[in-house]
Amino acid sequence: MTPRFVLGRIGFYTLIAVLLAFFTIPLLWLVTAPFTSDPTYEVRMPDFTWENFQAVLEHPYALPSLWNSLVLSVGTALLVVVMAALAAYALSRVRLPGRDALLYALLLLSSIITGTAAMVPLFQLAVELNLIDSQLGLILILTGGLLPAAIFMLKDFMDSTPKSYEESARVFGASPLQIVRHVVVPLVRPGLATIAVWSIANVWGNFLMPYLLLSDVEKQPAAVITYTLYTEGGQANLRMLSTFGLLYSVPVVLMYLFVSKKYGFRFHGGIKR
Repeated sequence: MTPRFVLGRIGFYTLIAVLLAFFTIPLLWLVTAPFTSDPTYEVRMPDFTWENFQAVLEHPYALPSLWNSLVLSVGTALLVVVMAALAAYALSRVRLPGRDALLYALLLLSSIITGTAAMVPLFQLAVELNLIDSQLGLILILTGGLLPAAIFMLKDFMDSTPKSYEESARVFGASPLQIVRHVVVPLVRPGLATIAVWSIANVWGNFLMPYLLLSDVEKQPAAVITYTLYTEGGQANLRMLSTFGLLYSVPVVLMYLFVSKKYGFRFHGGIKR
């Protein structure tokens, strides 16, 4: 081995170690700080106290905000999965002029016109429809923002399912909705799981929309409540932030482990080739 090769390998592994530390150290802090009686910004061995968790439990809005996040995430995911599945199936099976152009236009517009750029018209629309300070209104707005990309992604799964299965079910008198429910959905179940996980992750960490559309603190999700965990002087309450941050991260980790165990992230069609 030449010295140049050895130096290159050393540099490569040094870069990998730096990147690994960059992502690992914050996670170590998140895991250890909640169990430290006086946490700082440094990563250190915890003294395994439960006082921080007791403080979070005594907070009037901490645990209810986690429930609100769950309601918003699951509600949005259900609407996105159902509506995207029906739309993707229709676009996959029906030959319409300009169908592909429509799909790419929807995806392009949803990428360019983000929630931040569309905030003013969305807020005015929510006011006109009396959806301000309504979790249902927020779910509908979040669903509309996620649908274009969800339809685009799910259409590929629909295209991979054989039409012969549907034709056989149609011969036996199955209606279009029965075909979707009993034939198509079992075949594209990994795709539906992909859309569900993607939707939940997007809504779970969303701050701007709930912050602007939900003024009642009892309806606000955890992403907004985290913003309030500061002292009157604007300093971060590390005891509350670290502990609440850990509780806030646990559902996402559990969802990742469940989906990984069930599907192994083999997000492809249900037909073996």
